[in-house]
Amino acid sequence: MPKNRAIAALAAAVALIVAAGVVVQVVTRGHGDDAASASVGATPPGTIKLSVSDAGCGGTWSLPHGGKVTFEITSDFQQGAEVELADVKKQLVYLDLEGFGPGATVDQTVTLGNGTYRFSCFPDEDIATKGKTVTITDASGVKNPTPGVSPVDQNDLIPYAIKYQKWVAAQVPILRTRVNTLATDIAAGNIAKAKTDWLTAHLTYESMGAAYGTFGDLDDAINGEPAPGTTALADPKLTGFHKVEALLWSGASAAKAAPAVTALQGAVAKLAAAMPTLQQDPNDLGLRAHEIVENAIQFELTGQTDAGSHTNLATIGANLAGSQAVLNVIDPLLTSRYPQLGATEQALAASQKLVATYDHDGSWAALSSLDQLQREKLDASLDQTVEDLAPIASILDERSHPL
Repeated sequence: MPKNRAIAALAAAVALIVAAGVVVQVVTRGHGDDAASASVGATPPGTIKLSVSDAGCGGTWSLPHGGKVTFEITSDFQQGAEVELADVKKQLVYLDLEGFGPGATVDQTVTLGNGTYRFSCFPDEDIATKGKTVTITDASGVKNPTPGVSPVDQNDLIPYAIKYQKWVAAQVPILRTRVNTLATDIAAGNIAKAKTDWLTAHLTYESMGAAYGTFGDLDDAINGEPAPGTTALADPKLTGFHKVEALLWSGASAAKAAPAVTALQGAVAKLAAAMPTLQQDPNDLGLRAHEIVENAIQFELTGQTDAGSHTNLATIGANLAGSQAVLNVIDPLLTSRYPQLGATEQALAASQKLVATYDHDGSWAALSSLDQLQREKLDASLDQTVEDLAPIASILDERSHPL
């Protein structure tokens, strides 16, 4: 199995925010008639209770002078739904719940200025419903209103998907050259050099993180993992970098490693031949920026993928570079949509700088060599980076319906 690459965080019952900068407190609980009510009576100050269902989306609410408000939203749908609050005139989204499950209740806090707002509900496999329009015209005293996000559609995303695809296509010949260098080392019987060149080639592949879904079965062939219950060395069906890694660091001879290296060469050659026909999914870009680092935490920081080289920290560095490569492409889409973009890029750079301290002239520290303080700092830095990158997936989620 390749380590990519399902996104547990995005499959959660309640999805990420769209209105960047809003802190979402997700509270799932049972509800009765009171929680299902759409009235604002008997609720704490600054809280508006709403229900969403086939019968209506958001009920009746008001906020005459704008300001900070917490919407306590309860789903009475019989299936999952997407729920949005948008300014229908400005065409800006202020909150977005995806995969909002039946019976769930969530609290979302926003600060609203002047505008024309409406909740819209898009239940899975059912007819969309629109809530009542609420106009705020006297919000002059409101400070720091929540920034609305201009939604994107496929036409917005396609040029950036093409740009990223071209970047990946330019990396493939580099990858192929480096794998061929590895093969030359093996042919010469030079195991020590093969180990160094294996790492160089592997990091090249690991930096192409947003493209794995595009590669299909070739990703398995190039960077697959052993079957559950076995190891990279023992799995007879495993091919690719981790099979070669297991052989090189197990003390196997060059002759024994040669077939695995040849198979890796063949898989990379097939990738190079297939590149002109592979299409990057535009929706993957925002998703992968977050997922690449999430996978680094799940698979590399735990040492799960270590087949003997103990180079997981190097791989994390390559993954962070891969996330940065995605951001470099999609920055123009995010500049006006994500106020925390600067802080996010700083967090990513800080993680890269921290990981780089474990590179000692090409000899990377093993995870097991980190003391508790080093480990805590690394965990915290990567966790912060993931948290900052996470909203990008929702911000750049392709929109298939009008506001």
